[in-house]
Amino acid sequence: MSGSPLVLAIQARLRGAGYYALSTPFKIAGVEFSFTGAMRGRDGRALDLVILVDTTTGDFGDRDGARVRQRIEALSRALDVTASRYVVTVILAGAMLTEGVETLSETCRVLQVDGVTLNTEGRPADEVAARQLDDRIRVLLPLTLPVPPAKATDGSGSAMEQLVRALPAGTQTALVDAVIAASSTGEQAVTDAAALIINAALQYEPGEELP
Repeated sequence: MSGSPLVLAIQARLRGAGYYALSTPFKIAGVEFSFTGAMRGRDGRALDLVILVDTTTGDFGDRDGARVRQRIEALSRALDVTASRYVVTVILAGAMLTEGVETLSETCRVLQVDGVTLNTEGRPADEVAARQLDDRIRVLLPLTLPVPPAKATDGSGSAMEQLVRALPAGTQTALVDAVIAASSTGEQAVTDAAALIINAALQYEPGEELP
């Protein structure tokens, strides 16, 4: 089963984020599991196992919340038996299930995807629809940071930019640059960077006079 257009759109978005489809049905601990779709992450998300439940078409009894819950609980038990470290996420594509979903969320992560407008090609119809889809599965997507604005001269900009602009003219910026570069790594990195700059300034060759 390929699933509804919404399921296909979700799968396409996840493939774009580095996930790949698993053949279904699949077996774990000798037990066969059938779902509309299953995907697995790569690299840092290699332990992410994503199960797609199509509440639109109702394949595999996917409109029945109790049946969905039973299958996911059975999957969870099979993973426990094999001492698997998979993190299971269930995506409910379509109408919200009214039965068993609260209990299901105690077993795994549950995401609900509905109300996303698709075009005739089965893709989000516009940027708004694309953002809606991303928002509903955001926890599965790579973190993206906003593009920093161009350097500002009117007192705006990041805190670091404002700090640099506030320094007195003629200030030696080596220490400031080192501290700012280390600040994204943590407090200890800042301390180490400052210590290196200060130690370098205090070092001198024998016979030389201190400044």
